[in-house]
Amino acid sequence: MIKKCSFFVYASITLLSVFFASCRSSKYLEQDQALVTSVDVIGVPPELREPAVAYISNEIKPNSKLNLTIYTIFNTKSGRFKKDKIRNVGESPHILDSSLVDFSAKQMMRFLQTKGYFNAQVQPEVKIVRKKAYIDFKVDLGMPYYVGKLNYKAQDSLLAAIYVKEVRPLSKVQTGKRFDSDDLISERQRLYDVLKAQGYYDYLRQYMRVGVDTLSQNKVANLNVDIENPAGLKQHQIYTIDKVKVRIIPPPGTKNAANPKLYYDDKLHITYEDYTGKFKLKPLSRYMYVREGQKYSIAKENMSFDRLYEMNGFRNVKIDYVKKDSATLDVTYQLIPRSVMANQIEGEFTFSSGMSGFNIGNTFSHRNVFGGAEQLDIKLGYGVLFDPRLPGSLKNKIFNKDIQVGVNLTIPRLMTPFENSSMGTYGLPRTTFSSNLQLFQQDQTYSNRYITNSLSYIWHSSAKSQHTLTPISLDYRLGRLNEDFANKLIEEGYLLYVQSNNRAYFGLGAQYMYTHNAAKLLKKEDFNYFRGSIESSGNLLNLASNLFNFKSNSLGERLLFNVPYLQYVKTEVDYRWYKYLNGNRQLVLRFNGGVAVPYGNNSSLLIFEKSFYAGGMNGIRAWQARTLGPGNYNRADIPEILRLNLRNLDQLGEIKLEANAEYRFRLLNNFFGAKLNGATFLDAGNIWRLKEHEGINVGGEFKVDKFLSQIALGTGFGIRLDMDYFLLRLDAGLKLKDPQFQGSNQWVIKDFLSNSKAFKANYYETHRPDRYSFIQYNFSVGLPF
Repeated sequence: MIKKCSFFVYASITLLSVFFASCRSSKYLEQDQALVTSVDVIGVPPELREPAVAYISNEIKPNSKLNLTIYTIFNTKSGRFKKDKIRNVGESPHILDSSLVDFSAKQMMRFLQTKGYFNAQVQPEVKIVRKKAYIDFKVDLGMPYYVGKLNYKAQDSLLAAIYVKEVRPLSKVQTGKRFDSDDLISERQRLYDVLKAQGYYDYLRQYMRVGVDTLSQNKVANLNVDIENPAGLKQHQIYTIDKVKVRIIPPPGTKNAANPKLYYDDKLHITYEDYTGKFKLKPLSRYMYVREGQKYSIAKENMSFDRLYEMNGFRNVKIDYVKKDSATLDVTYQLIPRSVMANQIEGEFTFSSGMSGFNIGNTFSHRNVFGGAEQLDIKLGYGVLFDPRLPGSLKNKIFNKDIQVGVNLTIPRLMTPFENSSMGTYGLPRTTFSSNLQLFQQDQTYSNRYITNSLSYIWHSSAKSQHTLTPISLDYRLGRLNEDFANKLIEEGYLLYVQSNNRAYFGLGAQYMYTHNAAKLLKKEDFNYFRGSIESSGNLLNLASNLFNFKSNSLGERLLFNVPYLQYVKTEVDYRWYKYLNGNRQLVLRFNGGVAVPYGNNSSLLIFEKSFYAGGMNGIRAWQARTLGPGNYNRADIPEILRLNLRNLDQLGEIKLEANAEYRFRLLNNFFGAKLNGATFLDAGNIWRLKEHEGINVGGEFKVDKFLSQIALGTGFGIRLDMDYFLLRLDAGLKLKDPQFQGSNQWVIKDFLSNSKAFKANYYETHRPDRYSFIQYNFSVGLPF
């Protein structure tokens, strides 16, 4: 028992060592120094406590115990903290500084006054015990002031009308509400945004002044809002755009083209100067919303910035204005292109369940194929997985090989007859032509040739909503089982696997996807994320088959060019709830579910490529991908030779239900120049077959009265190395409940704690060559969700 619990014993000892090491850090200080150990704010309401604490200087807040311990380990010598040759790791000790304490108290008092507590007083008290400082900020709030009378005055009658009509109805400043200066700042910003969008190029926030009268004896703050005019003028000027010029200049260090494009476009009313000679005006002008004859608008200016950057063809975008006279502006768009061609090489090492391998890919990009910042990507990829349990040399130990070739052409507009310029209001619309080829070979088992061609449209209907429509997706797949292996499957009664994998087919379908709040996924705030998709295939081909009486094969499947076509419908949803817990803490809850229904021309079983699977680095992380489910399916029920060859081919399903909970937090603010984050998680879910197939995935079908008992549970811990521009992730998932077993035996966590060695040995005897792993490690780039 002691040996089986050694993992937790060592972990507990490590945590205790960190705690006591941080507590002993004070002994390395000088005699006149004290380590800030505790800081508290007393006397403020809960809703103001956290923002009030934010005004305390970080240098006098307690250290993170882990950060301080790491710093102490690397930066102490001869019983003292080093004063030179300090290593940039962890966090230096926060030493008591009386001047920072007084400064923090004043800052906190000023903050509370902005919240309506004009008479607030903050008195810091410091207690030092054995070189440890305990700081209490004691607050006497006094009575809050509430908003009384609201008086508005604008010297410009047009501004007065705009203020009353467009700003006041949405104002947070209301009579009877506790005074809050943030409400006034918000109102001033809203007036600024509204006016800058309606032609007021010279308007400044400072023109709106607010006087606060607190002389009343009833704790009332009367507000006097005054919107002033520019000095010496009777009103604010509305500006109109006169001439528009577009200048494209080469990056610094490169020369102008021998034949630059210099002309005036009569239809667009734009003077065009392209000193690179590589771009066309028309496709770029779609996203230049500040145009001749329009009122100046900062909203259109910002929209132009965003869309031109999103085209991915320019490294720098500037929009400059020059006053032509007292009421007109000339505007110049100045663009500096990115390098036209780029090449990126990526690679990764994979290891799981005793097998290891690598994937390497190369992507060549051309960012301006036709002169309108269209992007062409040519991708090449190669992957190989080795199984050391296979006999022979290294070449003979190759378990599978995967070669992929892809070509994508992305055009920054919707290429449809009904294109609308408003499509670019909230995001850059795109049309993508895609063609991909995959060549997959699994040793002595299975080969697959998979070709896909598609046309997709992406557009935004709001700042939060993105739509993806793929009206045409044409697939061709040629799958072949090894002849000996196929015969063995048939002999064992697995004809359905042969029929669903040893075949060729056509697929002609469409897909629609809706995404909500994708832009917020990396932000620290409260929000919901949703992604839903639906796709179908074969309906048009089925209609054509009925009209033209397509031929059928021996299985009754109708053929197109002597190849069956697919019919299915598939839908999937991904909903996430993000809760920001302040600082660097975040809670994420996620539900991911889907169902795929084959029917008509291939109603017996869904094809491999469209099936769901469970496990993996972004799913239920205690299981390797494609090794969980379906349902109660246990691979002990099939012969050993099939277990060897059916790996990743038999654990699929038409129904998927998955839920995840993850708590994210900061471990180290400085880990050799990067930030080290941690996470704990709980994953649950499984996949199922829609219906029972004799001899196939026994116990894998979905039944309402049984599916809850077939839910897998896994937990674990992860570390994430955040380098700002990308994130490396290592998660360790621990199995808690494994549905391949029955009854109480599903709770494998008890076997992990008490008899893991015997459990693994017994599992190997009944499941060889499969081995059981209680812990699954996942290494990846980016967050799981």
